[in-house]
Amino acid sequence: MKRAHLLHNPAAGEKDFSGNELSGLVEKAGFECTQGSVKKAGWDAFDDDADFLICAGGDGTVRRIANALMNRKQVEKQFPVAILPHGTANNIAGTLGISGEVGDIIKSWQKWKLKSFDIGKLYGLQKDLFFLEGFGCGIFPRLMKVMSKTELLEDRTKEDRIKLARVLLHEIVLTYEPVACKIIADEVEYSGKYIMVEVMNTKAIGPNLELAPEADPGDGVLDVVLITESHQIEFEAFLQNRINGGSDEFSFSTVRAKKIEIQWEGKDVHLDDERLKLEGNLNVKIEVQPRRLEFLI
Repeated sequence: MKRAHLLHNPAAGEKDFSGNELSGLVEKAGFECTQGSVKKAGWDAFDDDADFLICAGGDGTVRRIANALMNRKQVEKQFPVAILPHGTANNIAGTLGISGEVGDIIKSWQKWKLKSFDIGKLYGLQKDLFFLEGFGCGIFPRLMKVMSKTELLEDRTKEDRIKLARVLLHEIVLTYEPVACKIIADEVEYSGKYIMVEVMNTKAIGPNLELAPEADPGDGVLDVVLITESHQIEFEAFLQNRINGGSDEFSFSTVRAKKIEIQWEGKDVHLDDERLKLEGNLNVKIEVQPRRLEFLI
């Protein structure tokens, strides 16, 4: 019998399951299960007898667990991670094709497959950083700033939070001034003025906007999505379509690369779900590091 170690974020999403309830569902599906809350000290002292970890939370919780795993010494046991998506956007789980009822997801682990997952490594700031979803400049970090000042988000459903974020993003795009940026992707230069430059490892970022539908986080390359000032009106229309529940596609300019350099003359920059504060203009290098993590799919 395989043994799981459940890591639960009780504050994620709509708080629909307690840790004990999830642990009971895991055991009912035929696994042994220990558990801990990522909100408590010492949560990353993993059960070394476990065969895999369970992340019950959103993209931020996945990132916390990934960070703990990558900080483990080579001699320490490494674990594959199963995701029970309980956040708002769940972009990592969506990219891996993990969706559906909690009980059905847990049952699927009986016939698991392992999926390798790359990370993007960022050099050039005060310390080296990594991302699972994406790193970018422009409208998305500006959205994060606006959302951080928006009240009553906790009282909204997941669907309402995503729709509100898309509405706010649309408002930002209407007035955002394109910024000069120099991008070098695998030694090819793409310079110009952009409202958005996103180096993506997942298919979607932010409020569940699929900007890189062909992205594969285990293929050893990153997808660089570029929205120029000449495409600003088209992107506005794409967002309005999504807000209205449509599914019209927008042909984003996308470059695939293993090594990327970005020089951005603005201040709006993010790494996954964190808005970064800069001293001066941005000048960074990004490299893909293949197969750093494994997920159950």
